[in-house]
Amino acid sequence: MFKIMIVEDDFTIAGILKEELEKWNYEAAVVTDFTDVIGQFRELDPQLVLLDIQLPAFNGYYWCQEIRKVSKVPIIFISSRHENMDIVMAIQMGGDDFITKPFDLSVAVAKTQALLRRTYDFQGADHFLHSGEAILKPGESKIYHKEQAADLTRTELRILEQLFQHKGNFVSRDALMVKLWEDESFIDDNTLAVNVARLRKKLAGIGLALFIVTKKGVGYAVGRECPDE
Repeated sequence: MFKIMIVEDDFTIAGILKEELEKWNYEAAVVTDFTDVIGQFRELDPQLVLLDIQLPAFNGYYWCQEIRKVSKVPIIFISSRHENMDIVMAIQMGGDDFITKPFDLSVAVAKTQALLRRTYDFQGADHFLHSGEAILKPGESKIYHKEQAADLTRTELRILEQLFQHKGNFVSRDALMVKLWEDESFIDDNTLAVNVARLRKKLAGIGLALFIVTKKGVGYAVGRECPDE
């Protein structure tokens, strides 16, 4: 299920958009704190952002630039400002599309679907997975964090793929080993521990020292704030 973040200070419009998107089986979340949009972006980790231009505190152009510092997630501007300069500015700031208010809900949904399809369907083998500021690119066997990258072995990549796909939740050691056996990595408990230790060392080298969380008797996770046990 795609997750969509709605940054709109008219809560009537935001609520209508949320309701309509949920009818199409999208998960939609409405921002409520306009002083910390980037904080909520990191927490929600959406696959698309619907962003108004005129907002309290800082405008949509500012927040678009802040999002672009940490993510390439598709962004659609939604605004009553419809002069050519507004549209040009939105694209130059990092936006991918523009919807003018008042708008037809069917148009908003169609544009959302088209941009999601273009962004994620075309990635094929080069699709990427996000968790916070970390980006996993299976097609390259690399993990990126800000301006740094680490090369991954096949086993390390498979471990991270499972953790990214279940981010925010713990994946048991048994589940990881079963998946790795299915992928012909032929791994046992000791080998898994060695691979995770080596992986953590690589992650620390690119500023992700506490990225993989361990909970004794439960398993491993990414996307959680929890001390190792």
